[in-house]
Amino acid sequence: MAYSKKVIDRFEQVTNNPAAHGVGKFDPKDPTVATGMTGAPACGDVMKLDLKLDPETDTIIDVKFKTYGCGSAIASSSMFVEMLTGLTIEEAKQIKDKEIAEALELPPIKIHCSVLAEDSIKRAIQDWEEKKAGRTTSWIDEMQKKDDKSMIGHNSNNVETYPENGM
Repeated sequence: MAYSKKVIDRFEQVTNNPAAHGVGKFDPKDPTVATGMTGAPACGDVMKLDLKLDPETDTIIDVKFKTYGCGSAIASSSMFVEMLTGLTIEEAKQIKDKEIAEALELPPIKIHCSVLAEDSIKRAIQDWEEKKAGRTTSWIDEMQKKDDKSMIGHNSNNVETYPENGM
């Protein structure tokens, strides 16, 4: 399976100058930041998307991402930075994985990368809508709480302990 020239070019641009292509993150405590994170168990790709928004207009001012995955996953992440910047939330909801796949000429075996990108966008929009609705915690906060609870019974050395038995 060969990557398209568009994927290779975009991947190389991102790896040569990450900051110029939206690689990074925003302060998660910033109330104008929405986060979406998704993963593809089949291949191990993970995308985290941060949107910085104008709360008065619901316009996406800036976009950052961190992606662990193949060249197509990284290229897809970089593509949505360009696609999302300047859009309103309602316009961003219209972006579909097919648009990303077509723009990058992804082969069928790599379509899951564009699906992951669309899912990250949806999650970030969900996070934003929850914040706008006045919820004090978002879906990502709930996930972190679950992770914290799953660490009960583990010490800092990742050795399992059994508090109920005094061990």
